[in-house]
Amino acid sequence: MPQELPKSPPDLSAGLPPPVPERLYGRRRGHKLRARQQQLLETVLPRLTIDLADPLAGLERFAEIWLEIGAGSGEHALAQIALHPEVAFIASEVYLNGLSALLGRLVPGQAAPEQAPLPANLRLWPNDARLLLKALPDAALSRLFVLFPDPWPKSRHAKRRLVHPQQIPLLARTLRPGALWRLASDDPTYQAWVEAVMAEQNRFTLIEATSVRPPGWPPTRYEIKALQAGRTPRYWTFQRV
Repeated sequence: MPQELPKSPPDLSAGLPPPVPERLYGRRRGHKLRARQQQLLETVLPRLTIDLADPLAGLERFAEIWLEIGAGSGEHALAQIALHPEVAFIASEVYLNGLSALLGRLVPGQAAPEQAPLPANLRLWPNDARLLLKALPDAALSRLFVLFPDPWPKSRHAKRRLVHPQQIPLLARTLRPGALWRLASDDPTYQAWVEAVMAEQNRFTLIEATSVRPPGWPPTRYEIKALQAGRTPRYWTFQRV
C-alpha cells in the first residue's frame, strides 16, 4: 500500500473539502470470478440483500442492529454474528470478489446454494453504503464498524474517504445515543486524517485510541496482512453523543 506521510495533520479550519462524489469506492471486481463465485452472487446474495424500501425488514426482533461498512471477505462480520446471535448484523461491501468469498463461507460446498440455510441475523448491502445509511431510520444502529477502509492516500482523493466532515452527520443520524463506532486503519495518512476530522466534530466522543487491537474485535484478513508487512494499525472507539 502506498504511504504518504503528511507534513502535518490536515487543516480543516479553512472550510469543508469539496463535495463528496457519487461513490466512495474504487473497483468493484478484481480477478475474473469463477463459476462457483458467480453462482453464489446470483443465487445467495439476493436472499440476503436489503430492500431499501424496508431496510430493517425481518430484523425488528433482534435486540440490536450493527453495521459494518467495507466488510471485505466477511471474516469480522461472520465472527460477530457467531458471537452475538441476539444481534442483527448488516455487512456492506461493494467488491464482488469479497462478497463471493463471504458467501462461500456461509454455504461451503453446497450443491444447491439457493436452498442452503442462511443466518437469520445477517443482511448484506452490495452497493454504496451511503444509500443504505440514508434509507435507515434515525437511531437504528447500536454499533458501527469501519475497519481498515481504503485510505485514498493522495490528497486529491481525500473527498472519497468515509471519515469525512460531510459524512459525519449522516453516520451520526443512524446511530442511537450511546452507540459505539469502531474504526481502524494502518495507513499513517488516514490515521492523521481521522484524528483531525474527529477533533473538529461534536457528534462523537473518543472512548479509546490504541495501537493494540482491543478485546472483542475479531481480526480481519487485511489487518493480518498489514501486521505481517510491519505496518502499525490504530484502533479507535467513538461513542455517539
